[in-house]
Amino acid sequence: MKEFTKPDIRGDQLHSTVCVVGGGMSGLCAAVASARTGAKTILVHDRPVLGGNASSEVRMWICGAHGNHNKETGILEELQLENLYRNADRNFFVWDSVLWSHAVHQPNLTLLLNTTCLDADREDGRVTRLRAWQLTSQTRLTIEADVFIDCSGDSILAAAVGALHRIGREAREEFGEGIAPGVGDERTMGNTLLIQVHKTDRPQPFTAPEWAYRFESPEDLPRRIRGVHAENFWWLELGGHLDTLTDAEVIRDDLVRVAYGVWDYIKNRAPEREQAENWALHFLGSLPGKRENRRMIGDHILTQHDITSGGIFDDVVGYGGWSMDDHHPAGLLFPGSPTIFHPAPSPYGIPFRCLYSVDTENLLMAGRNISATHSAMSSTRVMATCAVLGQAAGTAAALCARHGVTPRQLHARHLSELQQQLMDDDCWLPGKSRAPDACWFDARLSADGENAEALHDGWERDRENEKHAWTCEAGGAVSFRWLREQDLPGLRLVLDSNLSHSKRMACEYPQPARVHALPGELVRDLDIQIDRGGEWTTVYELRDNRKRLLEVPLHTSGTGVRVRLLSTWSEQIDPRLFSIDLLAKGRDDTYRAPRGETWKEVVARADPKDLQPPDTEATGREGHRHGA
Repeated sequence: MKEFTKPDIRGDQLHSTVCVVGGGMSGLCAAVASARTGAKTILVHDRPVLGGNASSEVRMWICGAHGNHNKETGILEELQLENLYRNADRNFFVWDSVLWSHAVHQPNLTLLLNTTCLDADREDGRVTRLRAWQLTSQTRLTIEADVFIDCSGDSILAAAVGALHRIGREAREEFGEGIAPGVGDERTMGNTLLIQVHKTDRPQPFTAPEWAYRFESPEDLPRRIRGVHAENFWWLELGGHLDTLTDAEVIRDDLVRVAYGVWDYIKNRAPEREQAENWALHFLGSLPGKRENRRMIGDHILTQHDITSGGIFDDVVGYGGWSMDDHHPAGLLFPGSPTIFHPAPSPYGIPFRCLYSVDTENLLMAGRNISATHSAMSSTRVMATCAVLGQAAGTAAALCARHGVTPRQLHARHLSELQQQLMDDDCWLPGKSRAPDACWFDARLSADGENAEALHDGWERDRENEKHAWTCEAGGAVSFRWLREQDLPGLRLVLDSNLSHSKRMACEYPQPARVHALPGELVRDLDIQIDRGGEWTTVYELRDNRKRLLEVPLHTSGTGVRVRLLSTWSEQIDPRLFSIDLLAKGRDDTYRAPRGETWKEVVARADPKDLQPPDTEATGREGHRHGA
């Protein structure tokens, strides 16, 4: 036993190459990308779960680029495919575990949940350290790093070091944006407290608390309610006419009163209330989702014109494709449409110059806080776009550390390396294509099926009316042979995971049960064989695959290699392969969770002293009898 005269508050000092602040979809993808590109990385997140607006705390679906074959890939696709494999019912708590697993089991990455960035230091134009507080362990943390990435949404790190940023809406004349207001102001889009409902097999009465706002008629909710089944209630929005930071708690309290009041109206007074008779309130968030606050300033500020012209940039590192979706600052207080969808092409490119600070030389950003006007941000803020920009920022940060340069110097000296690394990691860059591995030029190709030449055309997704994949029947094979033996450290394969399918979590819960929800196009089982002395020898077998990008370590040599696509997740769909390349080195799988142990193994590892029975006199009953 110890006695204390003051709180036992610990202090730790941590060092890393890259530090990411914010664990939403952009921050998670940034941290994983940085770690996979070789940088020792720390991810600081102030919530107990990852995902930000996509987490179980908020439950907003992940939106992105419109159109066939335009879905965002890279780490985001990996996460969503794993979720479909493990989470056929689309349970948000299982989704939380998918995100957590990819962070906590990623080599090179240290995850700090429940950790708030309190302050930071800037010296000679660089961020040197930040100070944080981990609520659960009651620990003060000082974190030093070479490169920092602000993915906090609210740009807390940028504000702490005084990096240039903007808040609010630009005047129309500043950038000549036709959808901007005539007079600039500090108003933003508001916050939403989402609710989820589900249908039961019997009537579900609902009694609202006395403090809920009371909605009497359709005129109180004009242009809002679309029907119970199709809703995720994104329009429960308030606060853009206030300050979504300093007034956050006031806005949250108001949203709670709104949410209960809206459900009360739907159940008890709405003209269509009979349709809601068997529906019950399943979830009401305690944390509102934010759409907008501080936006950092980079070497380029993305504008409405950049988007409408297609975003043609030499330094493209990501893309968007969501409409410019501009919500009215007053939200529910405004009697008109809650948002206006201004047209945007899909896809449009986003340049690297929007992802690093104009005045703080080792600070990058990704998410809804990138360097963009309010009008442009109304499109780039959606989470699939944020995720691909996060992967770009994380990859860039690791390359900055590798070369000992700032992000601006990386842009000037190593831009092609950044773009190539992103494409190697299955990030599509509109207007760019991957160059095939040189070793294939003197190889003899043999393939079953159709369109084998597409394997090295540099396109790793279909386009409208263009097929860029080799297709075969189940069990079909493609092989390459050389006259001389080749080193074969590993293979990189890009499979078809249906990039016209959003794979997002659903708005209503629960969903109908499914055995598997993975895209039927995705290859489920495959083998890789090596030609040794004229005979094919199987060196790798994969079963129940749920990845689009496969990086398979082989660590061998041979005069030929053959890939057999044995089956897909749907017996009615033929296997498809977009690309096959030799890995520059045979690195292990980029994400591999450890094997689960039996509880007997866990107990066996415990210190026997901790397992001794109590030496007190037994006077009570066993705890489980009372549910203690």
